[in-house]
Amino acid sequence: MITIKKIIINHINNHAKFLRGCSRKFSSHSKFAEHKDLAHIRNIGISAHIDSGKTTLTERILFYTGRISEMHEVRGKDNVGAVMDSMELERQRGITIQSAATYTLWRNHNINIIDTPGHVDFTVEVERALRVLDGAVLVLCAVGGVQSQTLTVNRQMKRYSVPCLAFINKLDRMNANPDRVLQQMRTKLNHNAAFLQIPIGLEGDLSGVIDLIKQRALYFEGDHGEKIEEKEIPPFMRAEAEERRHELIEHLSNADETLGMMYLEEKTPTEADIVAAVRRACIARTFTPVMVGSALKNKGVQPLLDGVLQYLPCPSEVDNFAFIQKQGEEPEKIVLSPARNSNNPFVALAFKLEAGRFGQLTYMRCYQGCLKKGDNIFNVRTQRKVKVARLVRLHSENMEDVNEVYAGDIFALFGVDCASGDTFVVDKNLNLAMESIFVPDPVVSMSIKPGNNKDRDNFSKAVARFTKEDPTFRFHYDPDNKETIVSGMGELHLEIYAQRMEREYGCPVILGRPKVSFRETLVSAKEFDYLHKKQSGGSGQFGRVSGILEPLPPSQNTVVEFSDETTGTNVPKQFIPGIERGFLQMCEKGLLSGHKISGVRFRLLDGAHHVVDSSEHSFFLAAQGAMRDLFSDGVWQILEPIMSVEITGPEEFQSNVMGQLNKRHAILTGTDKHEDWFSIFAEIPLNEMFGYSSELRSSTQGKGEFSMEYSRYAPTLPETQQALIAQYQQEMQGPSAQAKKKKN
Repeated sequence: MITIKKIIINHINNHAKFLRGCSRKFSSHSKFAEHKDLAHIRNIGISAHIDSGKTTLTERILFYTGRISEMHEVRGKDNVGAVMDSMELERQRGITIQSAATYTLWRNHNINIIDTPGHVDFTVEVERALRVLDGAVLVLCAVGGVQSQTLTVNRQMKRYSVPCLAFINKLDRMNANPDRVLQQMRTKLNHNAAFLQIPIGLEGDLSGVIDLIKQRALYFEGDHGEKIEEKEIPPFMRAEAEERRHELIEHLSNADETLGMMYLEEKTPTEADIVAAVRRACIARTFTPVMVGSALKNKGVQPLLDGVLQYLPCPSEVDNFAFIQKQGEEPEKIVLSPARNSNNPFVALAFKLEAGRFGQLTYMRCYQGCLKKGDNIFNVRTQRKVKVARLVRLHSENMEDVNEVYAGDIFALFGVDCASGDTFVVDKNLNLAMESIFVPDPVVSMSIKPGNNKDRDNFSKAVARFTKEDPTFRFHYDPDNKETIVSGMGELHLEIYAQRMEREYGCPVILGRPKVSFRETLVSAKEFDYLHKKQSGGSGQFGRVSGILEPLPPSQNTVVEFSDETTGTNVPKQFIPGIERGFLQMCEKGLLSGHKISGVRFRLLDGAHHVVDSSEHSFFLAAQGAMRDLFSDGVWQILEPIMSVEITGPEEFQSNVMGQLNKRHAILTGTDKHEDWFSIFAEIPLNEMFGYSSELRSSTQGKGEFSMEYSRYAPTLPETQQALIAQYQQEMQGPSAQAKKKKN
């Protein structure tokens, strides 16, 4: 009897605890939803090179802000994994594959956070996150420093003018050297950067950080570093702290006019003066504040959160533009109003698509106005109307319903048929669109087929979903080789999707050998004059085109351009689209190696038409005939993707690595030595990089590492070009030779 009574009491107590937890959760959530002051909102991304500690840092941020009750590691022994790595593959491999969104509350400020992948193969995830964010935290490893993907992320931030705050992580690791990382930021990234903090001790001796602005030492006590103790700067570090503070003011004075005047007048700036100057210069992207710590050892995370609030912009401090399209006129650029009210019409940008448990989930950023549950919105590109049945905020894979969102909020909708980069408005008569997201071209292709023919339906569903979600994952059927081809940003990119097909759709697939996306281009300009004339009873076909096909500069060798420079009525304007279509269709497959043509401009200068026999189709065929003539008469060359590669390893193996790189036609761009380790920076054709990881491991006793990213397209070596041409000719002769053999 007593036992039953105890069980009932325990059950009631547990239920009461659960309800209290729920009320706390929902009260914090309601606080978040009710916040209408833009100054108390931050939209930030965590970006860095692979394995710099981004996801671990995000996990600590969520813990200290009370968003999660316990911390887990990226490769945790408890098999739980980090909250932001919600996909099973991410937890298994210990890498971030998809960017994950969450929001939290810190010092009465709402912070929307997007944790992005570090691997170059998933660079589009970083690209679209930075497109919709107001600020970013650039995480750097205290040992690795500025690495190849750091350079890519830096370029992406520059493209979208995103202010950033740097955080040098992993100060607890062997050979940690924050001074070296700061120098690399200045030389490699061209940042006007300076420390706001310096560490107290390094590696195993890391005990805290010194705040150079407040001139205080911060120590992180407690089981998880949640208690911060402010103390006097240790005597042995006072001289260094004073020197670093002076260096900070000097760098700030070069970036901020107000502090520069104080510096010239030899006035001593106060703490408030320095904080205000750092904020102004950081938002203007003329100065990068650098903070330090170790996310894994729970040191320096709370001051970083304070830095996000103090130095990164709120939505009202960033100008966001849209374009009003007027018929027959240049689009007019307007600034969107960031006010958190419904006085201005709603404008949002869809930046990511994801298949969720309840259908397609569309991530959006609201730039203007207010959206409420039940409202109707329009897709500017498709002009389709969508009724908003459900509005949610994301916390990794979990969703929380909200009734309304305002300018500055990141949210998600269900059941919206759209593409990444689509603009949504509340009034379709606005005719207004935002700048879309830059999508890099794929560089690696592989043949793919389901392991079992019975899985074809699931295979089709998986491919349709993944190509819609990820614009860098492409899919097409090659009729010549009768193969299905997938293209992506690298071998890992395509392998991950193959594994996801098996895990999420129960469809094991077989991937072929990787193929590089070569291109063909014209070496020198060539004139063309082609007449297409056909008469076979009834209405005939007549179309004449003349002009010049010319190569574009090397910086534009991945695009094709069509230029209509005709005057008069020799070629009626209604036939011009047919000529352009004919040219673009011929660019899909060159005659040297069967790869796409790029880096050329088709300049249409003149032509002729027939009153009765001319049609758009006639000129379409004329353009194709002109391109065929240019194939046979012009001088063409093959282009290949060149990768920027960074190799690191113990110094004793440097000569072995250099020998390998020479065999792979590498062009060395720089070397670096630190302690007993070397770093080699080189440019290598992607075609030469297959199988390099196993070769590097075997020649460095498993200690060497490399990372690479796409750099540019450049002409192939003559022997590579000859081999590609011979291979293509053999493939083209193959089917006809086989047919002949069967006939005999």
